[in-house]
Amino acid sequence: MTDWQQIIDDGSARPADRSPAALVAELAEALRSPDPVLRDEQAYTLLARWIPGLDPELRRGLGDTMATRLTDPEIQTRSFAALVLADLVRNGDHRARWATAFADWYPTETDLRGHHPRLGWLHAVAHGADLLGALGRCPQVAPAPLLDLGAARLLAPATHVWDAQEDDRLARALALTLTRPELTGEQALGWLDAIAADFAAGEPGPVPAYASNTMRTLRMLYLLADRGVRARPHGPGPRSTGDVVPLTHRTALLARLAEVLAQVTPALG
Repeated sequence: MTDWQQIIDDGSARPADRSPAALVAELAEALRSPDPVLRDEQAYTLLARWIPGLDPELRRGLGDTMATRLTDPEIQTRSFAALVLADLVRNGDHRARWATAFADWYPTETDLRGHHPRLGWLHAVAHGADLLGALGRCPQVAPAPLLDLGAARLLAPATHVWDAQEDDRLARALALTLTRPELTGEQALGWLDAIAADFAAGEPGPVPAYASNTMRTLRMLYLLADRGVRARPHGPGPRSTGDVVPLTHRTALLARLAEVLAQVTPALG
């Protein structure tokens, strides 16, 4: 078995005595592992670093494998498949079937745990949000359906209150999508109608988990709409760099977000 940690310690260069296809296949298999060190700290770390330098055909094959894994029975496999797809899309790769598989999976995922004592980081909501945001900046993907997909994820029944900043990650993904200049005013605001209707139908009593998750996500989105969101250019480049980009229809979006949140925030009344 390849010593991935040694490769990382040596600077993460791909071993010259192994073909890229064989290395990627072995790393892709390690992404299934319940061992968080092998899966997350080693396999995912190396794949994320190597993706920009891989042959385009090899990247597309990796993406097809990850898209298929979104229906895998193991949560860590599904979640890390979404994370790798996000890296591929940010690198400039895109296939329509990846977005279709993602749309089928993301709002239906029921294991919303952020971290598990044995499995480590699972983070399906956050990893899916990273893919949503990458697709939201991808010129080949229409932005309006992605906003509806984000709303569907928020309103899906849930018993787990997000506790590992999943709300921040999903808000950022929505904000990135909302920077697309081709969005009409109706598209930029209309996805909030389903959330507003759900809030309006709420009854007194304990706040359901999904509603709490939704409220906190929209509050962060309001902040990002006000200040702008940092988005690196589509394609290869450091994750942490990029200009702050204003959201399209910013003023109207801020007003609509305030209206929706006022329904469930007495302090705003």
